[in-house]
Formats: sequence, C-alpha cells, structure tokens
Amino acid sequence: MAELRKDPVCDRWVIIAPERAERPSEPGRPPPAPPSGACPFCPGNERYTPHELLAYRSGDGPDGPGWQLRVFPNRYPALRVEGAIEREGMGLFDRMTGVGAHEVVVETPDHRRALGDLPSEEIARVLFAWRERLLDLRRDGRLSSAIVFKNQGYGAGATLGHAHSQLIALPRLPRELADELSGARRHYEQRERCLFCDILRQEGAAGERLIVQNGGCLSIAPFAPRVPFECWLLPARHHSSFEETPDGDLAEVADALRETLRRVDAALARPALNLVLHTAPLNPPAERNLPYWHWHLEVLPVTVRPGGFEWGSGFFINPTPPEEAAEFLRKVQI
Repeated sequence: MAELRKDPVCDRWVIIAPERAERPSEPGRPPPAPPSGACPFCPGNERYTPHELLAYRSGDGPDGPGWQLRVFPNRYPALRVEGAIEREGMGLFDRMTGVGAHEVVVETPDHRRALGDLPSEEIARVLFAWRERLLDLRRDGRLSSAIVFKNQGYGAGATLGHAHSQLIALPRLPRELADELSGARRHYEQRERCLFCDILRQEGAAGERLIVQNGGCLSIAPFAPRVPFECWLLPARHHSSFEETPDGDLAEVADALRETLRRVDAALARPALNLVLHTAPLNPPAERNLPYWHWHLEVLPVTVRPGGFEWGSGFFINPTPPEEAAEFLRKVQI
C-alpha cells in the first residue's frame, strides 16, 4: 500500500506508491487487459476500467456505452480511499499511511479530440464533474485537500492519448498550496483585499499580459511565469473553493479555457501541456470559504525541461517574457 514520507530538511511530503508501477489497483483479479491497440477509455471498452463513480449519460445503466463523460477510480492509484490514517515516527523520519483518493475523468467519448477541441458546453461539463467529485470527497474528514490536473501529451506525463484529467485527494496540505495560501493571507492581512482580485483588476485594466477576457473570467500570462506561454485563468467573481462555484461562472471559465487552449495549440503547434486546478482545502470546513484565496487554473505548455540549476535552486529560467507571450497568443489566428 502507498505511504507518505516526510523529508525532514524541507518539510516536503512524498508519496511512495508501488502500485503505480503498472500493478492492478484492486484486490483479487484485476480487470482484463484491453486488446493490443485498444483504448480502455473509448465507448464499448468500459469493462476494462473500474466501476463508475459518476457518469453523464443518455444510455441505460452504469458501466456501459451511451455516456458523454465518465469518472472512475484510477486502476493504478497513488492513494486509496480504504484504510485508516496511521502516523509513525522512524527516528528522525515521519511517515503515514497512503489514504486518499485517485480518480480519472474521461472528458469525451471521442478518442480524437483534445479538451481544447471540445465546444464550450462540453468543457463546462468537465468542470461540473470536477465540482461534483470534490463535493463528494470533502465529506470524508480524513481528506485535507485535492489536486485536479490534466497531463496532455506524452511529454507532459500522459500514458494514454484519450482526453482525460485526474483528481488526487490528499490527507495533507501540499507544500505548493500551503505556500500559496500563506502568500495570499499575508497580502490580505496587509491590504484587506484578495491578492487574486487585485491581479484581476490590474491585469484587466493594463492589458499588457491579457490573453482572453469575458464577463466571468480572465486569462493572463502571469507576471513571473515558470515556463514559456504559461497561462492563468481566474474567475471574475471571488470564490475560494472551486466546488462552491455556480454553473454560470463555470460556463464562463469553460469558454475562456477553450479559447486559451486553442490559442496555445495554434501558437505552439499543439504542445504537450499540464493543466492544474488550485482550489481551497477540502477540510476542515473553516478553510473552504476564505476571503483571501481565489481558485484558479494554470496551463503550463511543455516547451522547456528543468535541468540541474532548476532542481538545485528552485528557480526557473524562462526565455520568453510574459508580455511577448501574451501578445503572441492574442494575435495568433485560431
């Protein structure tokens, strides 16, 4: 079973997950392997995946065809829902059982289409599914936070080409989110304003790093991007928890996300990319609705790879100024 281990030098938790090494995730007999060349995420191959947790479908019954979107546990999970959280000290070191959740969201039945190829209403359906699963998972008081992410393309870490995203719920707060929450909290304590709302106002007014803007969402090149053509999407209205966002706001985000992805695809010839949702903690409940935190999406095209300097320093070297990237994305023909 997976476990979490803590690095005592920098307080970083690492998941040790042997089951990710292409081992069946369910006890007993695993689902049969699909025929060579077949995609387990395509309609008609539902028997090759674990049972559905959620599906939007017009067909009859679960685990069959006729669906527009499916969610099921990852067959090779980083963390499992089953079990109790147990903590153990090992001299200087700390570890805990790998309790959590790891789910797959198959975003479309069409194997040929990427997320940016879908119409806005289908992208909104993906966001609605994320919201529904987060609302369900936060009922589990063992889970502190969740990361929703998408690896698109082999260079971004995808092992299957069919459009899908993943959700991992954790019993700890990840260091990246903890650092972001801390920075946003400091800004709020000093100025009594949400940092992200301030970014929305400034970037929307200046326009220098603006990529897409509609009534409910702003897509920008961040001031200090880690990689070329990095994009942030921020909902115009303040919501700290993604799962608390109403349909109308998510529909506007879906529309801006579609245009952003299409512009990135046109500018960079359909690059591999990572898409990550940054949202407030799931638990405790007091951490869900925060005046200083604003959920957002980050799109990171894979155009450069970190080297020794990045690993050794934590600094990123980006050869493309965000102002130039934003201007190029605004002007590219889609």
